[in-house]
Amino acid sequence: MSEKLHLTPEDEFPEDLSSIPDKELQVLDSQVQRQLDYEYVAEGEPNPETEFRHLDLDEEFQERDDR
Repeated sequence: MSEKLHLTPEDEFPEDLSSIPDKELQVLDSQVQRQLDYEYVAEGEPNPETEFRHLDLDEEFQERDDR
């Protein structure tokens, strides 16, 4: 897993979030959230890929909470 603060739309993103341990998933979520915040400030709106990743992560966290 990368130690970058942001996860740009061009960076790799796992296809299957269910196989990622909780701690790594939280790091990934933080990277995506920072990128989302950056895009809102720098570009005025999020990149669709970043927005999709953010929603995908939210869904995975919800599924884990429901288990």
